[in-house]
Amino acid sequence: MTEMNRRSVLMVGAGSYLPSHVMTNDDLSEFVETDDSWIKQRTGISQRHIVAEGEKTSDLAVNAAQRALENARLSAVDIDIIIIATTTPDDTFPSTASVVQHKLKAYQAFAFDVQAVCAGFVYGLGVGESLIKSGQGRRALIIGAESFTKLLNWKDRTTCVLFGDGAGAVILEASDDAPQDWGVLSTVLHTDGRYRDILYVDGGPSTTGTVGHVKMKGQDVFKHAVEKLSSAMNEVIQKTGHQTDDIDWLIPHQANIRIIDGMQRKLGLPAERVVRCVDKHANTSAASIPLALTEAVSDGRVKAGDLLAFEAIGGGLSWGASLVRFGRPF
Repeated sequence: MTEMNRRSVLMVGAGSYLPSHVMTNDDLSEFVETDDSWIKQRTGISQRHIVAEGEKTSDLAVNAAQRALENARLSAVDIDIIIIATTTPDDTFPSTASVVQHKLKAYQAFAFDVQAVCAGFVYGLGVGESLIKSGQGRRALIIGAESFTKLLNWKDRTTCVLFGDGAGAVILEASDDAPQDWGVLSTVLHTDGRYRDILYVDGGPSTTGTVGHVKMKGQDVFKHAVEKLSSAMNEVIQKTGHQTDDIDWLIPHQANIRIIDGMQRKLGLPAERVVRCVDKHANTSAASIPLALTEAVSDGRVKAGDLLAFEAIGGGLSWGASLVRFGRPF
């Protein structure tokens, strides 16, 4: 076994940022035909954060990155790789990651975006781990950042009530002497383009030349979500030799409380070991897992050595899961 293959990839810090403007369900009901009880009953959402005028996805990402670096006791010059998972880039090009690299002054790092919608953070995590293990760098900044409300049709109550804006970030760090069962243990990624039409945006540079709006067949998405997420989670658990009972915290994509509860039941985990913040954040797409992780780290629920399970599904359909033992072992 080569030195690179023996290398562990630790998750050593987490940080997040939410725009200051909060839109409650009651606020939303002033211009959308809906109400607080209808939204809560179907989604579990009470409020969402909305980007300010002139606030960009890169601004959200930079704030989250700075907090993650502080949490990891690192600075921007320590980062070799920057990966941003986003569906709402500042511009068609260049990558939002290159903008963030400049704003952080992390000029020694190479930077790029990944696009797997709500599964983007898990995809970014898998790519970042692989790059570190292959020797492309020792530290990676993985950011999920979304101004998702920019894609909404505010007259479509089946979609506009579901989403919010925000960013979350983690730091991955190479270690050649960490215990074997520490860091990113395994990640599985899947895509099935046959289901593209159940969740998509009806616009783009090579089709309409416009950004477009979110279109979704909610019942179809729910059916696929629980089935595919539970299958991916079982796959990643089996690859590591762990059991479901070994998981300290399930930190799922915060899409809908029904999907989260369905996953909890499928895995047989007690409710108190599932991180839920969809009520406060709504669905922030690629940002939702690192936002939830940061909240649980900040309030002391997640501690170094805890075994964390991440899972997410998004348009594509794209989905994946990851098992991570959090923090530094020393």
